[in-house]
Amino acid sequence: MNKIWSLKSYDNKIVKDYCVKYNVSEILAKLLISRNIAIDKTEQYLNATINDLYNPFLMKDMDKLVDRILLAKEKNEKVAIYGDYDVDGVTSITILYNYLKELGISVEYYLPDRMEEGYGLNKSALKEIREKGTKLVITVDCGISAVEEINYSNEIGLEVCITDHHECAEMLPKAYAIVNPKQVDCDYPFKMLAGVGVAFKVITALTIKLNRPKEDYLKYLDIVTIGTIADIVPLVDENRIITKWGLEAIKNTNNEGLKALIKVAGIKKVDSMSISFGIAPRINASGRMADATVAVKLLMAENQLEALTYAKLLDEQNKERQMVEKKILNEVISKIEENKMYERKSIVVSGKAWHQGVIGIVASKVAEKYLKPVILIAYENEKAKGSRKNSTWNFVI
Repeated sequence: MNKIWSLKSYDNKIVKDYCVKYNVSEILAKLLISRNIAIDKTEQYLNATINDLYNPFLMKDMDKLVDRILLAKEKNEKVAIYGDYDVDGVTSITILYNYLKELGISVEYYLPDRMEEGYGLNKSALKEIREKGTKLVITVDCGISAVEEINYSNEIGLEVCITDHHECAEMLPKAYAIVNPKQVDCDYPFKMLAGVGVAFKVITALTIKLNRPKEDYLKYLDIVTIGTIADIVPLVDENRIITKWGLEAIKNTNNEGLKALIKVAGIKKVDSMSISFGIAPRINASGRMADATVAVKLLMAENQLEALTYAKLLDEQNKERQMVEKKILNEVISKIEENKMYERKSIVVSGKAWHQGVIGIVASKVAEKYLKPVILIAYENEKAKGSRKNSTWNFVI
């Protein structure tokens, strides 16, 4: 099967209107039209500033979340941030943890193990967190589907506030507060923030509530940009503003971990491409191959030596990930070709002892090669884990 390219046609009069009004080239005008940027919204799209970011309190339950965090500070309660092991989750944890710590809040973070626990909240982790005396959990980049886990949390006296950006089911968890712009009854103007974007709005709201200077949250734009680009959300509206100004912030970043990673990755020019293919894979490698806390520790490193140590470790883990990925990919392609699976409407391939942290990447590459739905199943003992492009599921055989 070959890729079919479809060329978009344009109304020449509309193209000319863009060119004349904004003094842009015909190519840029066509790009604006193809991205559905209305002519009356083009000025903001091209020249948006930080001041064009929306008020975070427009987001449903943001006021409840902010007040609960400040109550935790007042009562000296222990707070735990529960995240995800990908770049979006790691960057979300980093900015919220650092911000709360600066406020003097007793805060820790928890990252589930990809192999043992999988994505999202789990009861064992919540029990462990509660037994440490923690009163409040704030999720980042996860939690919106954790109905049963939140019920359990409520039973053991652990309040949970959810910040997430994933699609919402009809039944939502009974959390103390849910901050997710994709809620049906949330009037926030922009729905496509990454998880770190939502976390960024939380620290923005705290800054406004406490009447602190903007720099208190703007200094995290470099980290927010890494997570936003890595999560492949549409770079329009607020995401475009974040990345536009965040890329400039990265060039002059004060984050020791980020500087070390840029050095180790050999990046000469910081742009969305170097982040997507240089920075993000190395941060992701820790969660795929070992322990994602390494990536968090990198971004929280306080000196060059510490940062360089973690950056080199992530680089080695990424090289290991590439080797494992290549081995599995070759094995999968060999099975497909030998059995002529490419003649089927979809492709399902299984193998023993395939690394669970990389089969999702391999599935995407196979789907791209054959242009068909692909499911890869990794067997280990009596369990199997399957991946297809953009999602992962588990089952027992």
